[in-house]
Amino acid sequence: MTHPPLSPGSADALLFDLGRVVLDIDFGKAISCWAGHAGCEPEDIVKRFVRAEAYRRHEVGKISDAAYFETLRAALGIKLSDAEFLEGWNAIFAGEMPGIAPLLARAAKHLPLYVFSNTNNAHVEYFSVKYAGLLGHFRKIFLSSTIGLRKPDAAAYDHVVNAIGVPASRILFFDDLAENVEGARARGLTAVQVTSSDDVARALAALGI
Repeated sequence: MTHPPLSPGSADALLFDLGRVVLDIDFGKAISCWAGHAGCEPEDIVKRFVRAEAYRRHEVGKISDAAYFETLRAALGIKLSDAEFLEGWNAIFAGEMPGIAPLLARAAKHLPLYVFSNTNNAHVEYFSVKYAGLLGHFRKIFLSSTIGLRKPDAAAYDHVVNAIGVPASRILFFDDLAENVEGARARGLTAVQVTSSDDVARALAALGI
C-alpha cells in the first residue's frame, strides 16, 4: 500500500515504538551481565539465546517474568537467580535515543503522541520509572504485555488504531524494525522506519512541526 508524501496537516496522531526509537537498547549489556554472574564467556550465551515461543508469550503477558527466566535458565545452561536474570534483563536500557527528547517535546505541542511497544512486565516496571519524564510526552502507552497483542500482527495494529480513535491513514507510526513498519502499512497506517532520531526529525519537518 502506498501513501502520499507527508505534508503539513497530513497526520492527526503520532505513534512511536520505544526500543531504538525513543529509548536506546543495548542487548549486549544483558549478555555481559549474565555472563559475569555465570562465570562464562558472553559468546557462550549469545550462541544459545533465541527469541523463541517463550519470548513471545512473555511479551503478550501469557507467562510471568519468573517463568520466562526459568526458560532462559534451561536454554542458556546457566544457574542464575531470578534477581540476577532481572538485573541483566533491565541493563539493556542504555538511555534516551540521542536527540529524541526535544523532538518529542516539540511534536507534543502540535499532535497527540502515543507509544506502541512489544515489551514485558519486567521492562515496563523498570522503564516506567527510569524514564518517567520522557514518557510524560505520551498521551497513552500501548504495551503488548498489557493488550495481549504484539507487532507485527494485524490485530495488534487494529487494536491500537481503534483505541486512538482516528483513521489509520491519519496516524504516523515510527518503528526501527522493517517487519513492524510493513505490518503497520498493511493495516493502513503511514509508517517510517527509524535508524536514528534524524528520521523522526525529517518526518516532523515534513508535517510542518
